[in-house]
Amino acid sequence: MTTNTGQDMKNITLDNYLDSHYIHRSNWLRAAVLGANDGIISISSLAIGVATASATNEPVILATVAGLVAGAASMAAGEYVSVSSQTDIEKADMEREEKELAEMPEQELAILAQIYEKRGLKRETAIQVAQELTAADALGTHIRDELGINEISKANPIQAALASGGAFTFGGILPLLVVLFAPIKGMEYWLYGFTTIFLLALGATAARTGGSNMLKGMVRITIWGTIAMGLSAFVGYLFGVSV
Repeated sequence: MTTNTGQDMKNITLDNYLDSHYIHRSNWLRAAVLGANDGIISISSLAIGVATASATNEPVILATVAGLVAGAASMAAGEYVSVSSQTDIEKADMEREEKELAEMPEQELAILAQIYEKRGLKRETAIQVAQELTAADALGTHIRDELGINEISKANPIQAALASGGAFTFGGILPLLVVLFAPIKGMEYWLYGFTTIFLLALGATAARTGGSNMLKGMVRITIWGTIAMGLSAFVGYLFGVSV
């Protein structure tokens, strides 16, 4: 029996290999799923809470539109500020590392060798690898292996803000459509039913995009969405004020 392992290895490139994995999608996928999930749940919950205490459609529509606009802006701004703070920390650590490399290169080389040794290399091999990588790109090597910052994990504030705000808007529009077309009588049930479908679809899409278990993703996101909508409906019934 013969194998083509050698030829197969020649045909494999690093870029193609990385493209077959899903971790490079983690940053924007996290922001997008968070935004869409928050848009669906928060706008549905808001609409359900108002609908249970309202006798007409107008207050529900007004509250839903206001919540959609405010929520999308808040999600985008919050994500931008949060990720920008992470970026500032990363930049500060990079500058500190660059200064340490200039002031104490021997100590930094020893630290790098210790890192590789802890990962399983023999001491002599770890020192050789540290020396070669330092000669090739000292700062880049320390940023990646000592600080743990790479292109996959590196924060991107604009990308995160756009993904989060845009996803919230998309998610929030779905329950808004239900509010616009469903009758006020029993609207909370219409919202609950359609929102459950929306959440199931979001969970399946997110899981498929991230290469994870679809059933697990669907169940997880639907359970928490159901709890949020139930609490909102309870608040509306609790006050029971007709608007």
